[in-house]
This record gives sequence, structure tokens and C-alpha cells, in this order.
Amino acid sequence: MRLMVGSEQRREPAVYAVDGETAVNLTQQAPQIGADLMAIIAAGGAGLDQAAGAAASQRVPIAGIKPALPIAAPPKILCLGLNYVDHVTEGGYDIPTYPAIFIRVLTSLVAAAAPLIKPRCSDKLDYEVELMVIIGKGGRHISEDNALDHVFGYTVFNDGSVRDYQRKTHQWTAGKNFDATGAVGPVVVTPEELPPGARDLKIESRLNGQVMQSANTSEMMWPVAKTIATVSEFLTLQPGDMIAMGTPPGVGHARNPPVFMKHGDIIEVEIEGIGICRNPVVDEGLDSVSEAAQ
Repeated sequence: MRLMVGSEQRREPAVYAVDGETAVNLTQQAPQIGADLMAIIAAGGAGLDQAAGAAASQRVPIAGIKPALPIAAPPKILCLGLNYVDHVTEGGYDIPTYPAIFIRVLTSLVAAAAPLIKPRCSDKLDYEVELMVIIGKGGRHISEDNALDHVFGYTVFNDGSVRDYQRKTHQWTAGKNFDATGAVGPVVVTPEELPPGARDLKIESRLNGQVMQSANTSEMMWPVAKTIATVSEFLTLQPGDMIAMGTPPGVGHARNPPVFMKHGDIIEVEIEGIGICRNPVVDEGLDSVSEAAQ
């Protein structure tokens, strides 16, 4: 299934089943589905069956739905750095033997179409297109062979990074957690609609229409199954956890001259078979799309 969380004009957030350019309000048909994906995830296969049953109802245009985060309050937001060899080398790092894993906080995330905020203290806000995994079944010490059974779905992530703050210390926390710098969504695709582990999919970013990154998810050094197994060695994964899988080469800070996002820009990140996450960039202190266009 293709699922989206959002709201129509003057309505509360709801879960939608997406089909082309239209969608069905599943929450309206079955209120127990709730206002984000957590109830469907918690119900396991029964939740998806319930959603599929409600999806035969009246359709609305996707254009009239304002996206929201797929999960309003994910238990954990984990991110991989340095997961594509060419991105490692463009950043001047040694090829790692263990994935660089860091945590994002909820206030750093925004939904698709919402403004990404360029902070007033830096002019080095960079883009990073990434595959994001949403965990459906939790666990600890998950084997790589069984890891994909723990995936609920896949979405698109823009891991907006404030590069000068990221490089201030060996820990990346500051540069990766500025408010409203990481965009998620809008569509979550369940595994049966994609290749196993979402492998062999084109992954691309475009800044004001210009292609900046273009690669393939098969190039990840730590694919989805291996990542889940690795992470679950040191923590318990929970339903609703989100894991961002790292970015391919072409980021702004590695270019000559560097290219960073600025007020008025439009950034799009896209993964084949999943969709496009499109956001305007707004200076801190301006929080509306209309102001961004001025």
C-alpha cells in the first residue's frame, strides 16, 4: 500500500491510502486507524488489512491534502552517515568498517511541503536525499536474515545538515538537529510494492530543478537488513522507529564552489517507486510558504 498522513482543509489529520493522484481518507472510514500510522503499525498485518478494506471508499485529490509527519512522535529517529563510498570520499573521510550512527530529535523534523528553516547563525544548510525505513515489528538482536520482516514501510528523507556546526566537534549532534531541517514523506510505501530492502532504486535530489545527487540504493554499504541487524545489537528497536539510511555523493559542501540552500530555494528529494519530498527553504523567523516566495 501507499499511505500518507495529512489533513484536508479545516479537518483533523488523518491517514490516507494513495492511488495515483487521489487518496481515500481511511481514518474517516475507520476511526480506530487514528491520526497517524502508529495504530496501523501496532495492529500488524490486521492493521494493513483494515486499511485496505477502508480504501475502497470515496477518493479525494492528493493536491488538497496538506502532508503531516507519517508518525507524529516516533520512539526513535536513527540516522546513518557515510553509507555510500563516493560520499565518504567526497567528504574526506576514510572508508568506515562500522556505520556512523547518530540520533535526530523530533523538533528537527518537518513534513513534506513544510518550510525547511535556514538558521540565522549559519549560511551552510546542506541537502541530503536518503531512504528512510519505518520499523513495524520491534526487537533486539535481530538477525540479518529476518531483518526485513521488521520493516513496516519506506519513505523519503532530506537530512538537512548545518555543515559548520556539524564540523565543530567529532559528534554530529548539533549540525544534524537544528529545528525544522529534516523533511520526511509524504508517502510511506509498504514492502510488497518495492524490491526487498528497497534495493536498486534511483535516488536523487534537485535544488531549484537542478540535479545535485543521483545514485542508486544498491550502492549502500550497509543495506537495510544489515543496518537493522547492526542497530539491534545495541538497542531495542520499537514499532514506529525511523531509520535514515545515509546519502549518496553530490552534497553541497563537497562541491567547488560549495552550494548551500538559501531563502527562497526549492529542494526536492526523490526515490524511485516511493515519491518526491518537496520543501521550500525559509530564513529563520519566516515560517510560511508565502513569505518564502517574497
